[in-house]
Amino acid sequence: MHRGLLGRKLGMSSLFSADGEQVPVTVLQVGPCVVTQIKTKSTDGYDALQVGFIEKTLSRTSKPLQGHFKKSGSEAYAFVRELVVDNPSEYRLGDVLTVDLFRVGELVDVTGISKGRGFAGVMRRWGFHGGRKTHGATLHRAPGSVGASATPSKIIKGRKMPGHHGNRRVTVRNLQIVDVRPDQNLLIVKGAVPGSRSGLIEVRKPKFGQTSK
Repeated sequence: MHRGLLGRKLGMSSLFSADGEQVPVTVLQVGPCVVTQIKTKSTDGYDALQVGFIEKTLSRTSKPLQGHFKKSGSEAYAFVRELVVDNPSEYRLGDVLTVDLFRVGELVDVTGISKGRGFAGVMRRWGFHGGRKTHGATLHRAPGSVGASATPSKIIKGRKMPGHHGNRRVTVRNLQIVDVRPDQNLLIVKGAVPGSRSGLIEVRKPKFGQTSK
């Protein structure tokens, strides 16, 4: 069985539970994904499915990729990713994977690219509380001392510093599925997921085996 699917974030909303509680939710379009390549341990060293998501025009696709997609009898796709599977022999090229994989009440891990915030200081990027705001203080938003004296006389690798904030791969684990709408390819999960509207996301079964919450 494959453990996940590709999708895109449509936006946030809210629903009301049976007891009248307002629940913040994120609406995701998940699938349909088409199997474009099957990888096995004997040929590639590992078991996986390569899937395509969101069709695009052939005129914007290179000739090698057109030939690759044609093997599965499908059109060109804007996004191509690999999914881990237990038994690749259960699948055929051209198979369509849909949101039916998921059930209401299950937990899922959602991965996306966080919104880019540009260059940011340590307070915004890492949550530093800042320096004193009393009379005579001169370091209000600076990180403070980052050196290491004469030995080893350099800034230690991994030190939290100002720099580019966001625009990185982020995974939010154990989001509860509130609703599944197969006819619309929609998956509604409780809480927020990384990325902007229409951003590509990956929805997977929990890595550590949780099934309910």
